Parts: sequence; structure tokens; C-alpha cells
Amino acid sequence: MSAAAETLISLLLPEGILDYFELTQVEKEGKMLNIYLEEKNIAPDGYTNKDLESKGFFPEVSIQDFPIRGQKVALCIKRRRWTVKKTGEIISRDWDLVRKGARMTTEFGLFLKGIFG
Repeated sequence: MSAAAETLISLLLPEGILDYFELTQVEKEGKMLNIYLEEKNIAPDGYTNKDLESKGFFPEVSIQDFPIRGQKVALCIKRRRWTVKKTGEIISRDWDLVRKGARMTTEFGLFLKGIFG
């Protein structure tokens, strides 16, 4: 993706979301714009030194976002889950920690935490 395209996309999406999610697809269906995002395979805080294996994604969640140029917008988000190889523990990112320490807006961080826990 070009730098110009990435800048434009980052202005349309909630602040900081591209730090944690990758844009995978955009579909326009009538007056609905579906923006598909998958969580990047970056170890959550506290697990960077652990031997993790990505175990795919939780079921996709659709979040209504602010309209763009008269188009309704849905963010279709897939969160990643990992297994700690040594213990078999299944983990995912703690959105409360992300909200406290990231550039993501507090409102969006709280929103993600409310949806994903």
C-alpha cells in the first residue's frame, strides 16, 4: 500500500487502529461500506518473550462507525488468538491495556474493550 493510501485510510478509521489491525478488504454494497480488519500477528504485551503460535481468529464482529460521504460504515473486525506453546494457554490482546498506553482514542479503546472484553 502506498504511503498516500495509508495516510488517507488512517484518517478515515479510528485513531490508532492500524497499529493493531490490517485492512484486508473494502466492499461497497448499496449505501453500506464494509471495511474488513484483521488483528496483526503481534504478540500482546506481557507475552513478547513467550513462544506463541497464532491460532486463527475469534468470530468476526461488525461495528457501526461514523458515515463517510453519505455511506453507512461497518468495521468488520477479526481479533486474533494465540496459544502459549509451553502451557497450551489461549490468549488474546487485553484492550484495557491498549487503551491506557496507546495512541488509540479513549472512546474507541473503551468501545473495543466493551465488545471484546
